[in-house]
Order: sequence, then C-alpha cells, then structure tokens
Amino acid sequence: MNEKLLFSIIFIVGVFISSISQIMLKKSAQKEYDSKIKEYLNPKVIFAYIIFFGATLCSIWAYTVIPLSLGPILESAGYIFVAVLSWLFLKEKITFKKAVGLSIIIIGIIIYSL
Repeated sequence: MNEKLLFSIIFIVGVFISSISQIMLKKSAQKEYDSKIKEYLNPKVIFAYIIFFGATLCSIWAYTVIPLSLGPILESAGYIFVAVLSWLFLKEKITFKKAVGLSIIIIGIIIYSL
C-alpha cells in the first residue's frame, strides 16, 4: 500500500470519527438538562469534543503526506457519514433531495480520485 493511500485512509477515518462525534452532540442536545452547565459539561459532550480533537489530529497527521487539494474532497465524505449515522441512530429520513445531494458528493469524490 502506498503512503498517499494509507494517509488518505487515516484522513477518512478522522472524518468518520468526527461524524460520530457530531451524532453524539446532537443526541446530547435532544435531552433536557437541569442547568446550562449540565448541558455543556456532561460526559457525552466532553467525550464528543475529545473525539473531535482526535479527528483533528488524524487530519493534521494525514496532511503531512496527502496534498492540501485532496483534503476538502475527502472531508466531504463527512456529509455522507453524518447522513447515514443520522438515519441509523437518530431515525432521520434520507429524503430524495438528500439522496441526490449525497450522490453528487460521491460522484465528485470518485471523479477527483480518477
């Protein structure tokens, strides 16, 4: 496996981890809390931000090898991950418009990759 592919995978893993964190934050936001402090300083929110930090480290590490022009293309996979994770865990519907948008993103990633 060449180095660019390996670090592209690391970048995508970071994007996936970030997407999981976003779902955790949304789940936490849907819950009622006694106070504003508990709303922001609860284990789920703190862990989600720790995960965000780990995802940022993955991105920084991956950028040591992959070109800067590839990063935003790979980052757009986050829209796909968030949509699928929202469908799985938050029971959000993937409407026709969302499916078309996600398809365009996938096509764009494929075209850039070729």
